[in-house]
Order: sequence, then structure tokens, then C-alpha cells
Amino acid sequence: MTPVERHAELVYAESLFEKALLGIVYSGDWLAFIKEALNMRTTINIYRQLGKYLDTVDAEAQASGLGSEDPSVDAHFRSGVYLGAGMSNLILSLMPSKLLTIVELFGYKGDRRAGLAYLERAGGWSVDLEKPAVSLEQEGVRRTICDMCLLIFHLVLSSFVFDGVDIRMAQKILDYHIQRYPNGVFFLFGQGRLHLCRSQPATALEYYRKALQAQSQYRNIHHISYWEMAVTHFALWELPESLEYWRTLATEATWSKATYTYGRAVCLLQVGDEKDQEEVAALMARVPELRQRIAGKSIPLEKLIARKARKFAQQGGRLALPALEFAYIFLGIAHAPRAVLLGRILPVVDAQLRALDAHAADPATYGNGASGRGADEYWDDRALALFLKGVCLRFVAYPDKDAVLGAEDEAAMKEGRAEAARGATKAFEEVFAQGPKIVYDHYLVYYAHLEYARLLACERDKEAARRHLELVLSGKPLEVNPAARKGKYSMENALHVRAHAALEGLERDRPL
Repeated sequence: MTPVERHAELVYAESLFEKALLGIVYSGDWLAFIKEALNMRTTINIYRQLGKYLDTVDAEAQASGLGSEDPSVDAHFRSGVYLGAGMSNLILSLMPSKLLTIVELFGYKGDRRAGLAYLERAGGWSVDLEKPAVSLEQEGVRRTICDMCLLIFHLVLSSFVFDGVDIRMAQKILDYHIQRYPNGVFFLFGQGRLHLCRSQPATALEYYRKALQAQSQYRNIHHISYWEMAVTHFALWELPESLEYWRTLATEATWSKATYTYGRAVCLLQVGDEKDQEEVAALMARVPELRQRIAGKSIPLEKLIARKARKFAQQGGRLALPALEFAYIFLGIAHAPRAVLLGRILPVVDAQLRALDAHAADPATYGNGASGRGADEYWDDRALALFLKGVCLRFVAYPDKDAVLGAEDEAAMKEGRAEAARGATKAFEEVFAQGPKIVYDHYLVYYAHLEYARLLACERDKEAARRHLELVLSGKPLEVNPAARKGKYSMENALHVRAHAALEGLERDRPL
């Protein structure tokens, strides 16, 4: 192929990929969705062929003694092929196992390590080297985009996957680009995300503020930082500060009005000021109306919060630990420092459990007992409180794999690990035992199996961890009495993605 022909194929593939991606997001019915999915298939085929072409000409160049790469192929074309081939492999490797089985029937298989290797080649990144091998003069025009894709994988998608994630690689890429673009919004945001992954939320907030100050032209970019700052304040259990960002998002952003409105409501509700009760009720009433659809399908998170909003009304304006439950969904507990978990969050959970214990002799008197649903509310709230206690104690015993601990925290963690792990195990087992009594929040039992499996993996009991993960993926009703549940439980697909990733990480001996 001539240079013009090569670039024409590459630009066509990129245009088709962007068109297909937009079409999938905005398609209103299954026919449009399938049409754009077929366009995506064409894109993947083109990238595959271009990747094979590069491998062939490079092999010929090496055989002729011209070096490891064909000098006639320019860096801009190479970086484009690396970007397309890398992202194709990554996207396919992230698909849920059931969908991946169907895709593989058509001859497509995503290799995550190959995808990451393609993206790293664009900048010459290596585990062994602190600096990239590809210099500023040698790089292709799409090299920065390849680096940004790597950062998204290591810092954002790491919330759902375990295999292939390398925070040290993300640190190297960020250090290089922060020197190159000191006020680059994306890289300042990346630094914030890096510190959040390391359970350093206070430092993360500093970088998010810098990202806000770096530009004022694109307000939508500010909304990304506002979202992260709202979640980061959850990790510090600073609800009034988190509330302010949910307020701003609810007023300005349009991505998910239902989520922003619910975030605002649960912060007000958890703080517990009586004068805010009327505002909370008005916000909760709006949540179900603000739901939207993508590709004709409801957003799972919005379905969950709509159910919670209806439950709030049904229970006479009350929800148990609403902000903490919301924080768990966005990994606010996972990224919370150990001192925050012990000093701020666990006391709130224990207070809720004490309030429940006061009605243990007669659960029917709990909550809105006059409605005749007191017992139903009691068992749902108890399961939620125990689940959140188990999650908190699990991270007290075994902080997130990328968390950075000080010397004092490290010593205290080792000293109190056994007791915290026992407490987490007891809490999760109580959730399993109370599964038949849950009326509304069935998802708690399934998520408890995931979190208990992760705890067992940390304790090096791989067989027991595998059993719990396989139970989650089996599709069996784990709450024992599923008669009260209609259809799927909340956030089922998200749980399957995380359980599949955890099982894959377990097989490769990756920390969970």
C-alpha cells in the first residue's frame, strides 16, 4: 500500500468507529443498535488487517537488516493502528462472559494483554523503564490518545477489572505528561484519580480543584471533576461538602439528572436536619420522573435509585444509611482511608444497628410500624446495615490493593486485621442467613457474596472465594426465598461484570 492508501484505510476505520459508537449510544431501538454493531465489526476487521500489515512489513524489514520497524511506515500511521488495535482488543476483553461467548462465535476474541501492549507501543512504555522509549520527535499524532486510553483503563476501569491493571504504569504516564502539559485538564484529573485509587482522597481533591482552574471554556469538563469531588467527599465522609457538588450537578449537568437529584437528597437525609425533610421529599418524588434511556434501555443505576425513592415514600419519608449505600456503589468505601472508616463511617453503621436492635424482640414495631410493614422494613434495613458493616470491616482488615498506608496505619492494620476480618465474616454470614426475610433489597445478598469472596481471596482461601463468585455467576436465587422478587435484582449486570473480573483475577493470582 502507498502512504496515502494506508492513511485512507486508517481514517475510514476511525470514522466508522466513531459513527458506530455514537449510533450505539443514541440508537432508540434494537434494529439501529444491530446496524451500528455491524459497523463496529467492520471497524475491527480493518484494524486487524492493518495490524497484520504492520507485522508483515516489520518482519520483512528485520529480515533485510533495516531494524525492528519498517522505516517507510510513518509514526502517525503506526500510532493510529496501535490505538485502533489496542482499543478493539480491550473493549472485547471487557465484555461479560455471556456476551463474549456470542462474539467469539463470529471469530472475535479480545486479548487484554495484547491490547495494552499495542497502546504501550505507541509511546514506548515498559514496566522496566521509568521514561518512554519514544521521544517527542519520534511520536505519532495519536500517541497522546493511546496514553490517555491507558490511563482510563488503569485508573477508571480498574474499578471493575483486576487483571492487567498497573497503577505504577499510570503513575509513569502521568508524570511524563504533567511535565509536558502542566495545565492539561485530563492529566490533572488523572492525578486526582490516581490519588483516589491510592486511598488518598484529600490529595485527590487538590488535583480536581487544579483541573477546575485549568480551563473555563468547557463547562462539561468541570462536571467530570464535580462528580469525582462529590464521590471523593463520600470517601472522607464529608456529606455537607459532597452535597454542594450534587447540587451543582443537578442544576447544570444533564448526564443523569436522576442520579444527581438522588445524591442531593440522600446527603440531606443522612445529615438528618428536620428542616430539610420537605426538600428531601420533593427531591425523592422527582427521581423516578428524571430517569432516561440509552439504546432504548433503562440505566441500571437509575432503576435502583428510583426504587429507593419509591421506598422512601412508602416508608413515610425514611431510608436507612442512604448516603453510605450510595457511596458504596461509587467505591466511596473502598477508597476511604482507614482512619475515616474507623472514626467516622463505622460509628454511623453501629448507630443504625443499635436502633434496629431496639426492635429485635418485635420487628413489626420498627420504622413505619403503623402501616403494617414494620417487619419488612426491619429485615431490609438490618441486611443493609450488616452488609455495609461487613464491607467497611473488610477494608479495615485488607485495604484496597492500591491503597498507600503510612507506617502507623500499616502497623495498626496488621495488629487489628484478624478481629476486623472476623467481624466482616460474621456480618456477611448474617446477611446470607437473613436473605429469606428480605422483601425489597434482594441485591444485598448477591453483593455480599462478591465482597465475602474478595475477603476470602485476601485471606488466601482461593477455593472458598471461587465458590462464592461462581454462585453469583450461576444465576441461582441466592436469597433462598426469591418469590418476593420480580425479574432481575438491582445492578445485576454490573455485579456479573465485577464477579467475572474477580474470578479472572483470582485465576491469575491477582489481588482483589
